[in-house]
Amino acid sequence: MFKVLVSDTLGDAGIQIFKDHPEIEVDVKTGLSPDELAAIIGDYQGLVIRSATKVTEAILEAGKSLKVVGRAGIGLDNVDIPAATKRGVVVMNTPTGNVVTTAEHAIAMMMALTRNIPQGTMTLKAGKWEKKKLQGREVFNKTLGVIGFGKIGSIVADRARGLKMRVVVHDAFITPEKIEKEGFESVTLDELYAQADYITVHVPKFKETAGMLNKAAFDKMKDGVMIINCARGGIVNEADLLAAMESGKVAGAALDVFETEPPGQTPFIAMDHLICTPHLGASTEEAQTNVAVAVAHQIIDYLVDGTIVNAVNVPSVASCLLQKIAPYMQIGDRMGCLQAQLAKGPIREVIVEYTGNFKGMDLAPVSTSILKGMLTRMVKHSVNFVNAPVVARDMGIKVTASTASGTEDYNHLITVRVKTDAGENVVAGTIIGRNAIRVVKINDFRMELIPEGHILLIFNQDRPGAIGTIGTILGQHGINISRMQVGQDKDGVHNVIFIQTDISVPDAVLDQIRSTDMVNTVTALEL
Repeated sequence: MFKVLVSDTLGDAGIQIFKDHPEIEVDVKTGLSPDELAAIIGDYQGLVIRSATKVTEAILEAGKSLKVVGRAGIGLDNVDIPAATKRGVVVMNTPTGNVVTTAEHAIAMMMALTRNIPQGTMTLKAGKWEKKKLQGREVFNKTLGVIGFGKIGSIVADRARGLKMRVVVHDAFITPEKIEKEGFESVTLDELYAQADYITVHVPKFKETAGMLNKAAFDKMKDGVMIINCARGGIVNEADLLAAMESGKVAGAALDVFETEPPGQTPFIAMDHLICTPHLGASTEEAQTNVAVAVAHQIIDYLVDGTIVNAVNVPSVASCLLQKIAPYMQIGDRMGCLQAQLAKGPIREVIVEYTGNFKGMDLAPVSTSILKGMLTRMVKHSVNFVNAPVVARDMGIKVTASTASGTEDYNHLITVRVKTDAGENVVAGTIIGRNAIRVVKINDFRMELIPEGHILLIFNQDRPGAIGTIGTILGQHGINISRMQVGQDKDGVHNVIFIQTDISVPDAVLDQIRSTDMVNTVTALEL
């Protein structure tokens, strides 16, 4: 008998599936504090969550019997996935259960914003008849700019096309050919800002996308533009949006997500031309039933039969093989993540080369790990070990893998070449000892890098004082260097420096480092 704890509200259909299975005992206990959850989680093999429960390292440590965490939905920001992986806990989500619902909500928000429906309802109920004041506009023949062409963004684009809108699309990681094949115009971000009457955001929240719709972006937009965000709070800079609405640059905004949730009563929320909903993008009866049923089946399949579906940290392979190749999958994932952050523009091709004594080893899961690590930086929660090759194919990325017998320096060497329109980046990694992962080459630079945490990638001139200057700048801002690696190119003129810090380095500090004479480029990496 396997015990499953449901710690957040779950659709009745999912709970009933657990109850009906003879080998599952399910308990529903919602609203637990972290201490209360830690006190009981050791009794359960499965945990079902939504967004409220925080699966921290402490919770995972207390879950001595825990085998699987299942998220009824897409987002896994509330799960410490690296800690789960270290403890052998499978983390699953249900990536397709609510994409239509969220896309439809974005369209509904656009229409409500356009026709002043919430304002009309409120004023009419207050006894007012403000017909002239609340005059709207048509969406017919207007231009909708879609930022992000993943599952949700592509559905929004399709629905807008049905409304006879002109749709322009920008996605930094999807080739223009792929977007145009779907019947939409591919444009640069600046072109989208300049052309769109409406802008809707459908990208994951990373350091690169946090606050991307800010004053600089609003200044590039058409006067009277309307903004819709049903993706993640913080992608739109709320202070800058408030200023743009006050000036009239932005005629209105529709938000389902916020920098702080709930946002409370603020001048921003009180704006007349802001309509908002309390993170309802995935909240329909159909979506909640879909994700509840999906997560129940996935957890039962894993606990009872060992079948893994939609796991974000474990591939669908036999346990004996998984134990053997796990370190190679880990270094593959980290190299893929690194390549995604090095790439400039959409990725066209990924070439994986296995050199050394890989004889008899099934390397397909390693190649999948590389793709998953890379694509997670682009489309985040929708990528797992099952769909990573399909997602790459749908994004127009050509993937090849080859093996060779020997290498002078390492018993096992994995080299990942990524080609974009801007050129090629090469990252190589290996295993030291039994399971210590190391990146040993980036382009022409050799080093021995532990690929984890907050890292600064700095290309500089090999001159006295360069490293000292960088360290001084970090120290002045109270940023501790936990580890540093230096590599040199073949000509001995330039260095690459990897500095691992205890915290993420703010943009202002990065700019200060860039301004020094001996530094060529600085890139902040999150591994």
